[in-house]
Amino acid sequence: MATETKVAPSVNPYTTPATPVSPAPAQAMPFQRSNYLWMIIGVVTILVGFLVMNMDKEPFGFGFMGLTLGPLVVVVGYIIEFYAILQKPKA
Repeated sequence: MATETKVAPSVNPYTTPATPVSPAPAQAMPFQRSNYLWMIIGVVTILVGFLVMNMDKEPFGFGFMGLTLGPLVVVVGYIIEFYAILQKPKA
């Protein structure tokens, strides 16, 4: 008759017993109200720039408004957007 040997379950010494995990503390929002206001101002500025480019009366938009003024206004809008994103929220 063969005897069966029972092996005790091994215990992993690197694990810890299950403990309840507390939730992480709430983090502050990445953007504040001023950031969102600057973002809205930037989007409106970009839209105004495209409207200025569209209002040019020269053929194919080759006038001052289509080639100079409109693109400058759009670039200013993008600069405002970068500022709105990179502005550090006040704590």
